[in-house]
Amino acid sequence: MPRVDFYRLTRDPVERVLPALAARVLGNGDRLLVVAAAAMQRQDIDAALWTANPASFLPHGHAGTPDEAIEPILLSGTLDTSPPNGASRLALADGEWREDALAFDRTFFLFDNSRIDDARATWRALAARDDVDNRFWKQDENGRWSEGP
Repeated sequence: MPRVDFYRLTRDPVERVLPALAARVLGNGDRLLVVAAAAMQRQDIDAALWTANPASFLPHGHAGTPDEAIEPILLSGTLDTSPPNGASRLALADGEWREDALAFDRTFFLFDNSRIDDARATWRALAARDDVDNRFWKQDENGRWSEGP
């Protein structure tokens, strides 16, 4: 059963949240596909993956490059249900839900307040299904995440 983790970004932007999620994905031995339609957002995410932790960087690359198959984290403007890097984890970084996300074992759906109505509609649609495990994550004023309503 696919799992969808909803992350409402109220304190930190996606460029600050995504590197921590990506580090956990890699730490678990999994691969990640990151989808953001806007090229500028992909560039911001790319920079954040280099600089989020000064002691190390998160290995990543861009879809459509010669090394895309070996990249543990692959950045793309579109969702490919069979990503070249073999990712089983997906991050929808632009706040736009894509139904094909359910082809992945786990999806991180990141959205800010500008996309809250769309995210709520997506939550209701997925909650009505028996074949999807939904989780909601919220951030406190100190930046820690907890599961909750």
